[in-house]
Amino acid sequence: MSDLLKLHLVILAWGLTAILGKLIQLPPVQMLLWRTSLAAIGFGLVARAVGQSLALPRRQLRSLLLLGALLGVHWILFFISARLSTASVSLAAMPTAMLWCSVIEPWIDGTRRWRPLELVVGAVVVGAVWLIYQVEFRHWLGFSVALAAAALAAVFAVMSKQIVSRCHYAVMGSWQMTGAFIACVPGCLIFENEALVLPSLSDFALLLLFASVCTVWAYAGYMDVLRRLPMFTVNVIYNLEPIYGIVLAVLVFGAEEHMRLGFYLGAGIIISSVVILPWLEKWTGQRR
Repeated sequence: MSDLLKLHLVILAWGLTAILGKLIQLPPVQMLLWRTSLAAIGFGLVARAVGQSLALPRRQLRSLLLLGALLGVHWILFFISARLSTASVSLAAMPTAMLWCSVIEPWIDGTRRWRPLELVVGAVVVGAVWLIYQVEFRHWLGFSVALAAAALAAVFAVMSKQIVSRCHYAVMGSWQMTGAFIACVPGCLIFENEALVLPSLSDFALLLLFASVCTVWAYAGYMDVLRRLPMFTVNVIYNLEPIYGIVLAVLVFGAEEHMRLGFYLGAGIIISSVVILPWLEKWTGQRR
């Protein structure tokens, strides 16, 4: 399988997560309890298969668990937003993580400064977000929760960047999924004040797909192609995730996912801004 095809399949798998989150009948946080526990086991098996020990220094282990908890809260907000609105609305908010990264990273990484080009693109994204609020105000709550999820995704990405080179992806994934599972336990008490529900056979099959293909395999495949493809190519294809997700949502859920024209215009502006940004940065870098 070519690296480009593999990367597109990885992004397609990630775009499928919002659809699976709506198809599974469990409450959203309980669904994440199953996803994170199964994914933690899956990453642990991969680590053992490649000869990597899960034992880590206490400080590094604590960092991974905390990052995993942050990822867990991000997922809780993301899937709650999909239940409050639609999968398309949730996916439309996710590319704003690029804007959040541009604002947050200089605070966390003191070696990086705010870039004028990113701030200009960010202003365009803010205008598109405002347009979506104007034309789809009935989904304002779900979209707002999704924007908060995107902000947490940006914090997670910026902080993970500091340690990803020092830890094997399977070991990192296993402990992060464990941290996400731990975060989901109080999440059940806060967001879902009801008894734990055992999944049906159909739900369990979807959960296995969720954990194995959309989490373990997708993450492993992403880390594999990163070793050979240019980062520019990876970033451009990665930004196609909401397009794949929105198309899949319309195909699976039909009329439930149909929005007004203004929503697609706003989502198109957000996605186009994120996709075109790497080209703009490359062009301005060459001119400098």
